[in-house]
Amino acid sequence: MFKHFGGSLLFTVVGLALGGYYGWALTGTIDGVLSMVWICAVLAVLEVSLSFDNAAVNASVLKDMSPVWQQRFLTWGIAIAVFGMRIVFPLVIVMIAASLGPIEAINLALNSPSEYQRIVEGAHVGLMGFGGAFLGMVGLNYFFDSDKEVDWIAAIERPLAKVADIEAVSIGLVLAGTWAVSSVLPGEEALTFVTAAIAGLLTYLAVEIVNHVLEPPTPSTGDVAKAGFGAFLYLEVLDASFSFDGVIGAFALTNNLIIIAIGLGIGAMFVRSMTIYLVRAGTLSEYRYLEHGAFYAILALAVIMYLNTFVHIPEVITGLIGAVLIGLAFWSSVQWNKANPESEPQGDEAAA
Repeated sequence: MFKHFGGSLLFTVVGLALGGYYGWALTGTIDGVLSMVWICAVLAVLEVSLSFDNAAVNASVLKDMSPVWQQRFLTWGIAIAVFGMRIVFPLVIVMIAASLGPIEAINLALNSPSEYQRIVEGAHVGLMGFGGAFLGMVGLNYFFDSDKEVDWIAAIERPLAKVADIEAVSIGLVLAGTWAVSSVLPGEEALTFVTAAIAGLLTYLAVEIVNHVLEPPTPSTGDVAKAGFGAFLYLEVLDASFSFDGVIGAFALTNNLIIIAIGLGIGAMFVRSMTIYLVRAGTLSEYRYLEHGAFYAILALAVIMYLNTFVHIPEVITGLIGAVLIGLAFWSSVQWNKANPESEPQGDEAAA
């Protein structure tokens, strides 16, 4: 267990130490140190609670990648997750929304955090539209699959599999949901939401095209490397979509860019460690419905993102829904394993 989570634990210690040092530099008091360390810890828990389903979905993709690309996801991926999504991405939002240059955006984040927070939160509708559409496509296309052999909630999943051969049915559902939400938003927000949702839909299709182009026709090393890159790209966009609500929710605790980056970065590191653990421990193959629960959680998150454009849903509710769905899937898997002991993975199969 330590070999999977040791790096995350070390990262946590370093991150909390940096948060404490930053608190001392800002306030020069022990209370300031403890406050910053506490906020970092809460943000890390928030990120993990919102992203456990992300780890399970990541694992379903990562299990088919080579160990080299698995390790790159843990190393390169964490750099992109922390510095890209938790620091650079909010700055890009401010640059676009306020027509600022990169240096001006950084100065705003460090010296006028309240204004920085206002601008980032002002992009809420667009972020929810993009993330909701992308995650909606990810979740729907898992269930609209005629080749899917295992059903958890058969009453729902079998009818979906029967119409899976109908072209673009998932796209139609996402567009219908986008239209329904936009119809209750004010004119300018409705346009922003629709534009962002279409961008999310097109991003999903673009990533799918890249995956298809890079899919190896032969098992040669170069082709496998290309396929690994395609899957890596897919995982990074998926992680970005998952991180939107975490980044926005972080501002409920602090508008300090550095503390947000440290706290969410610790959580992101644990999510990657959980992903690797799920793959190397063979958890997805051992618990047959766990992957289903994760994709149901993704669909729930996509719906919540859409609803969040006109009604606030607390982050704790979002995290709880995902945890409950995955917990129920785990419990169902345990019950199935007890009823079918001869079908449980054994030996190398369980550890694959």
